[in-house]
Amino acid sequence: MQPLHNPPVQPQQIELSYAIAARSAGAPRIRNALMEMLQAVRDSGSISGAARVLGLSYRHVWGELKRWEGLLGHRLVAGDAGQAAQLSEFGDKLLWAERQAQARLAAQIEALHADLERAFALAFDDSTHVLSLHASHDDALVALRAHAAATAQVHLDIQFSGSVDAIRALNQGRCVMAGFHARERPPMGSLAQRTYKPLLKPGQHKLIGFARRVQGLIVAPGNPLGLRSLSDVAQRKAQFVNRALGTGTRVLMDELLSDEGLLPRAIAGYDQCEPSHAAVALAIQSGQADVGLGLESAARGADLDFVPLVQERYHLACLKTALDQPATQALLAVLRSAAWQHRLGTLPGYRAVASGEVQSLRALLPWWTFKADKTVTEEARAA
Repeated sequence: MQPLHNPPVQPQQIELSYAIAARSAGAPRIRNALMEMLQAVRDSGSISGAARVLGLSYRHVWGELKRWEGLLGHRLVAGDAGQAAQLSEFGDKLLWAERQAQARLAAQIEALHADLERAFALAFDDSTHVLSLHASHDDALVALRAHAAATAQVHLDIQFSGSVDAIRALNQGRCVMAGFHARERPPMGSLAQRTYKPLLKPGQHKLIGFARRVQGLIVAPGNPLGLRSLSDVAQRKAQFVNRALGTGTRVLMDELLSDEGLLPRAIAGYDQCEPSHAAVALAIQSGQADVGLGLESAARGADLDFVPLVQERYHLACLKTALDQPATQALLAVLRSAAWQHRLGTLPGYRAVASGEVQSLRALLPWWTFKADKTVTEEARAA
């Protein structure tokens, strides 16, 4: 075997791909164009014969083999152009290695093939629906994803993010629906207004009722520090664990601090952040923190105690134009069903309130109903 006189070849990287094609007989394989060329050359004894088998031109097959020889740094075929050809020793070894790998991985390849086919079958099944959703982390949404898939063939493609990022994703066309939360009827001038109002437009967006839930202080079992408010947290110098900027819970935290006349620096650990309610609970369970603001369901799931502070509504926002889409209508039917509302009621701290009801922005976020806000009054009527 004579190597080509090329610069040293870098270690090769294997990349996988797949194709969507009509169903054919035979065991599933991961196909590779080079290996198919080498097999065709071996079987036919010439490059022209390999080209006929593959349905390609002689020039294309010859050019591809030469290109691969340059990339791999070894000859693949012995013989001159237009003459009989056979694989070089390296070509034989390469084809043998690929066939050995295919044989060893046959079970995994078949399982991967089946999983891909099941996933793509959804696209061809008119009875199933897929809806993309960016949302603030919520335990009830996790339950809804499982319930909707099992009972109504509605598949929620959920990406959890902060409330602000979720609504921005909706406005940028990266999802069909966005999940966010705020205190019930947050007042004019609140941080919630300043955060969400620029992102949501009357007449353009609609809100779908999802749930009422409780947020409060997650504390160690027995609440050893006797924490009943954020003022207690500040006075007793309890170690706090927060949520990140851009999350709805961080907005709520800052509103509650303002209500109690506290500055962030009064809270030890205000800048210590975790990505989810479950992570906040884990930090407290492990002793890394004394207290955090979060969901009752997260506290109960970690066998921690909970001090309720505020009720809030979790909303699903969408563009008005998305309401008539089949996937949206299918999700609305799930949300309105007695089975889902019963399931939601079993989660600690949750109640089904207006679940599945389509509402205007001003019905739930009444910032557009005041005369002082003349610039959007007409838009509010349209909502």
